[in-house]
This record gives sequence, C-alpha cells and structure tokens, in this order.
Amino acid sequence: MNIILAPDSFKGSMTSFEITQYMSESIYELFPDATVHDLPIGDGGEGTMPALVHATNGQFIEVNVTGPLDAQVNARYGVLGDRSTCVIEMAEASGLTHVNSSQMNVMKATTFGTGELIKHALDQGYKDFILAIGGSATNDGGAGMLQALGAQLTDKAGNEIGFGGESLSQVEHIDLSHFDQRISTSKFIIATDVQNPFIGSNGASFVFGAQKGATTTEQRQLDNNLKHWADVINQYQNVKLHHLPGAGAAGGLGGAFKAFFPSYFEDGIEVVIKHTNLESYLPHADLVITGEGKIDHQTFFGKAPIGIAHCAQRFNVPVIFIGGTVDVDFKQCQQHGVIGAFSLTDRPQSLEYTIQHSPQLLKKLTQNIISTYFHSL
Repeated sequence: MNIILAPDSFKGSMTSFEITQYMSESIYELFPDATVHDLPIGDGGEGTMPALVHATNGQFIEVNVTGPLDAQVNARYGVLGDRSTCVIEMAEASGLTHVNSSQMNVMKATTFGTGELIKHALDQGYKDFILAIGGSATNDGGAGMLQALGAQLTDKAGNEIGFGGESLSQVEHIDLSHFDQRISTSKFIIATDVQNPFIGSNGASFVFGAQKGATTTEQRQLDNNLKHWADVINQYQNVKLHHLPGAGAAGGLGGAFKAFFPSYFEDGIEVVIKHTNLESYLPHADLVITGEGKIDHQTFFGKAPIGIAHCAQRFNVPVIFIGGTVDVDFKQCQQHGVIGAFSLTDRPQSLEYTIQHSPQLLKKLTQNIISTYFHSL
C-alpha cells in the first residue's frame, strides 16, 4: 500500500502540513505497514513557500519588514535545499493575514515589505528567486515593492508618492537610477494561478478588490489609478500592462514583475510539483489524495488539486479529492482521473463547527476513504 498525500491548505482551518499529519496518523492506525508520502503543497498562494522548503529540506530566514499597512511585521522567506534558490511568499510581508477584517484599507496597503524581503535576500547573495504572489492585501501595482528596491516614483512637483493604490494617480515620473542593479542579473520565477489583466472588468481591482475591503466606488478609483500607473510604466518601460494576462495578480504586483524584472510566470502548482519531485513518487503509488478548503468549479481552473490530478493521470494513478465543502459534478471529476470527491461534513453542520472540529472530521474521513478503497487487504 503506497499512498501520496498532497493537499493544499484549508484556509481558515488547517495548513497543508497539519492536513497531511492528521491523515498520516489516521492511515497508520488502520495500516501500520503502509507507505505514506507527505507532500503538502500550494498553488502560488499562501503555503507555497513552506511546502517547497519542506520538500527540499531547506531553511527559513526571518526578517522584520514593513507590513501592508505600514506597521512592522515579522516575515520569513525560504531557501531551498540547493542552498541557492530563494522562495519568497509575498503574503508573508504584504498579505491579508496581517490585516484584521475591521482594519482593511486596500487604498493605502503597500507591497513595500515584499520589496524589503527581496532586498534582504539579494544582500545574502541569492540570485535565483521563486515568488509566490497569492494572498495579497494590496492593490498598488507593485509600486511599494519598487520603492523598497530603490525606484523613485514622483509626482509633478518631484515629490515621492505615498503608499497604496490611492497614490498611483499622482505618479508622473519613474527614476530607476537607484533601482537595485542586482535585479538585472538575477532570475525571478513568478508562481501564480491568476491570469487576470492589470485593469478592466476582469482586472485586479474589480475581481479581487472586494475581498480586500474595497467598496464599489474604491474599486473604480483603484482601477483608474492602475490605468494611469500602466500608462506611466508604458512611457518609461515600453511595456503595455493594461490587458496583459497575469499582470493583475496580487493587486497588480504581477505587472511590476513583468515590467521591471527579468521574470517569467509559471502556474504555481507546476512549480510545486517540480520542486517536490511528485513525479518520482507516482510510478509506485496506489492512490493520491489531494484537496483544498472548497472543491467547486474553480478547482478545475489552475488550482492545486487539479494540477495534482493531471500529474497523477499521466501515471494512471487514481486520485481522490477532499474538501471542507464539495460542490462539483462527479462526471467532471472523472474526466480528470478523479474517482471521488468527499466533504469533511457528514451531516448538516455550521461552518464554525466544521472549522472547530476539522482535525477530527478529517481523521474520520481519511479512515473511511482508506478502509473502503483498500477493503480487500
């Protein structure tokens, strides 16, 4: 019996590491001699950095940086086991995890701390970077990050603009004479599952602004400000971000990487699959269990579970989805080599109850799945 556990986190409930731990314990209770491979994953959002560090026996480096609302926060980045690749998760410095729901202020939120993480890593001599850019609290088009790395963004009077998306309407000039020169000789892989453009109805402000606290009026203002910022970038960098796929990731941070960094974008889950060496485990596997907090139609569009399923399908290994909630058509699952999708809840339960009791529910679900699937052993 050879089982691969490769779940993403259940946001607000359990990390991917906790999930694999609970599942492993449940499996070993039933089958002490089972071979279980714990491969907690992420798709470019929160949890991607620790998943890669864990998979490669890397290390974490802690740094105090500027948080999304200007207060200092403790953040960390990872160094992979090769000792040369640095993994930065922008949410560590500029994510919603640092902002209480009552304090959300996307108009002022900045990516300055993400730039500080990059600078710290550059100071340590790293040149190969993986940036996971999910979970942002920001909509500043990456302006704060650029400022932290030496770019001067000034208004008509030559004054440096302030933090946040509300200040982008003021920027008229970009001075890169003090922009960190080490960036041009480094490599940046941007891990994300977001393909939204910089502006417009499908852009950063309208699609993701509400979850960061923006009102409808503020979303329109932020979109207009990003358009102005994109116009200025095009003037100085000759890069049209406006409708460029992926430029809208992380409140437009993706656009800053496209315009100012030697970077290329990859699906977050593909980056994780490569660095966790998932394919090396699949030839001998009997079953893969993956999942995320909510299994629904969005799961099939670049999310971690479907990426795992497609990889397993190439090796003819069956896959089972688990989720806090499940709302998918079984035929759609079958098309991707998924033989079942199971919810933590086995009776009508409130969200609060499910989150509070998620470890127990997960252990029970895991044992039901494993005992059923391997019933003949």
